[in-house]
Amino acid sequence: MELRIERQVNPVADEVSALASVVRPILEGLLWGLRKEVVAEVGGYPQVKLRMLPRLYRRGDGDIGLCFEYAVHHAIRTGQPGVCERVADALKLCNLRGSELTSLLFAIEKTGKLDLVESVREALTDESRLLYGTRGRPVKLKQHIDLVASAFSRPSARAALPQSISGLWKADLFLGNPDVDGWVGTTIKINAADLRAARGLRVGVVPTRQGRGDRVVKDSQRNLIVCPLPYDGSFMELFYAGWRIVQQFIAADAQLPNEDALPLPHERQIARELEMRRESPLLAVVRVLEAQAQPSLLESRQTSAVTTSERAEDVQSVAESVLAPIPRETPH
Repeated sequence: MELRIERQVNPVADEVSALASVVRPILEGLLWGLRKEVVAEVGGYPQVKLRMLPRLYRRGDGDIGLCFEYAVHHAIRTGQPGVCERVADALKLCNLRGSELTSLLFAIEKTGKLDLVESVREALTDESRLLYGTRGRPVKLKQHIDLVASAFSRPSARAALPQSISGLWKADLFLGNPDVDGWVGTTIKINAADLRAARGLRVGVVPTRQGRGDRVVKDSQRNLIVCPLPYDGSFMELFYAGWRIVQQFIAADAQLPNEDALPLPHERQIARELEMRRESPLLAVVRVLEAQAQPSLLESRQTSAVTTSERAEDVQSVAESVLAPIPRETPH
């Protein structure tokens, strides 16, 4: 039996670095969510300065969902354990058991960014398999990716897709194991009640719902592996804190909000860092935050335990002998 033991290696007191790691994809999501015609008037996305965001941005119902997609993608790409371990469990339930884990951002329906399609195409090989959860041979994802991308705006393209993946254009990410060249279409919803099935989608990433379990489970009715992300002291709590900072910063016209809006010192420090760079291009600010972000809060260790006749408390004692105390997650 393999036991995975986690311990915190960077202090929680470093809230500023932890917040920087999630504010960065939130800002990026807001940037790419801006209307193209509005951005064109200021010279394109690379020319959008941070101080322009309050004038160009118009808050909408889908904004937080788009930023959540960027944040989940970024968490997987940077190896944040609280997210990656749950996603790895979800991929195992999809019969993907590689040792590497990555995310390819698609989100084509919100941003319409052509380079997203190009980056996905470049990451795939001619043999990249898409597992879609029904009987039949996995499809070769790369040969369909352009048709999938165009299906959002062209009903004729949807009709041309193989029936087994006719809903794949709704994917926000492709999650996979490059070492086994296997991938799954993934939908991400900030509101778990909005999670919907579609042919070709295999994993649904959502926040943990109040009063519900947070285990990764197979939903047979929707043919989806549901992957809830935890709240307290974990990814979702951090994400909402970052979202609040960015919204208050925008409301203050890209300046430091007053203490009533952001009363906590570490939140004000992030806002102060943004105010210092209000004249910088937003993409440059994103790069600075990338350098400041805390790469990982946890360290994982694996150990083997012989379990021929151990009871559950014996396994617990083995874990405690390797590392104490063991952080435990409070179920919701």
